Amino acid sequence: MKALVYGLAVAGEATVRAMQSRGIDVLAADDTSTPERLALAGDLGVDLEVAPDDTALERLLGAVDLVVPAPGVPEGHRLFAAATAREVDVVSEIELAYRWEQERPGGPRPMLAVTGTDGKTTTTLLAVEMLAAAGVRSVAAGNTEVPLVTALDLDLDAFVVECTSFRLAWTEQFRGESAAWLNLAPDHLNWHRSYATYGDAKNRIFANQRPSDAAIGFADDADVMRYLAAAPARHVTFAADGADYRVVDGVLTGPTGQLAPVSALSRRLPHDITNGLAASALVLEAGLASTDAVAAALGTFTGPPHRIELVGEIDGVEYYNDSKATTPHAAATAIAAFDHVVLIAGGRNKDLDLSPMVAQPHRIRAVVAIGDAADLIADLFAGVAPIHRASTMPDAVDVAGAAARSGDVVLLSPGCASYDWYSGYEARGDDFRRIVQALAAGIPPAPHEETATP
Repeated sequence: MKALVYGLAVAGEATVRAMQSRGIDVLAADDTSTPERLALAGDLGVDLEVAPDDTALERLLGAVDLVVPAPGVPEGHRLFAAATAREVDVVSEIELAYRWEQERPGGPRPMLAVTGTDGKTTTTLLAVEMLAAAGVRSVAAGNTEVPLVTALDLDLDAFVVECTSFRLAWTEQFRGESAAWLNLAPDHLNWHRSYATYGDAKNRIFANQRPSDAAIGFADDADVMRYLAAAPARHVTFAADGADYRVVDGVLTGPTGQLAPVSALSRRLPHDITNGLAASALVLEAGLASTDAVAAALGTFTGPPHRIELVGEIDGVEYYNDSKATTPHAAATAIAAFDHVVLIAGGRNKDLDLSPMVAQPHRIRAVVAIGDAADLIADLFAGVAPIHRASTMPDAVDVAGAAARSGDVVLLSPGCASYDWYSGYEARGDDFRRIVQALAAGIPPAPHEETATP
């Protein structure tokens, strides 16, 4: 067999290495060329075709049996029409890994799957912690630092797979014995052709399940529930109220009884509770953990960085890093968690309607608009709260601090991508945290090389 890996970043590199270790010949292509990618291709021993034209693409497809696109290759890329015309199979990294796992000597290990517009990483990590408390060795794989093709080679009992729409779109067999869909809101419309194809891609998380599997959906999300209604597996719901997994008299509760008091959670914001319910359903419905293990993990889990992460307090004002909120839906969730917010928002808009960010205007003390979308943010909040602008992150933190009062929250929840000022949301959040912690220590923050200059 010979395969074409299109896109040579993290997932692409892992896929090439995994294929080569299984004796598959690999060709590589990418729309962009950097010294690092060219060096990586050399290290992998593959020729890298850069920005192939139609003729070169036809030549590549004519030489392979399989195409594995990197997550960043958008749905409308000409690669897919060309592959379809040539009847070349297109699969994502998680689909490829799933197929290999089915052929594992001794049988496949269980896979749990998580998708949603927001909350995937937190819920995935929490499920891993619940499994660990139950003595089940697992890893957060897929849209994480560990691609699923890499995780297959680890000594594990199960996998918890964070599934983006990018990866789900190109699946044919991939299945989780237990699969949770957290929410659905417009996102990645610069990747998908439409909101409908985005939702349909997410729906692949349910499509291949069996009647004995568990399809878990958020009862408060009408779109998720519409897809759940057609899922072939057992239907399970979660929400703060009116669902199979819910809160009863201040206690997280499942179909078999109590799980843990809300007061036992290390953080108890509304989405922390629903994420906890979703993760509980994921592991319990799969039969991989006990309620005791679930309760233990709920009591110790602190959550990942960059998602409403408290990074410091200055003069009675708490500063939260929510850089992972790259959609207006995620930012709106963060805003709803606090009573008085000075919001730092903006970045590079992903062709999304930003209006959900202003759904609760009574919570907004002031807004600091940053990045390419600063004008959009300023227009959105005009008449709602005082608007300030900042051209660097240090400026944004200074302006936000000046606008805040004791007891307020300064919240970096951009609602936009970070690629105008930074290499990713992690770099943006790290910079924000660094600045806040320096100011809290009375040290002027040093300039950061990724931050835009005026």
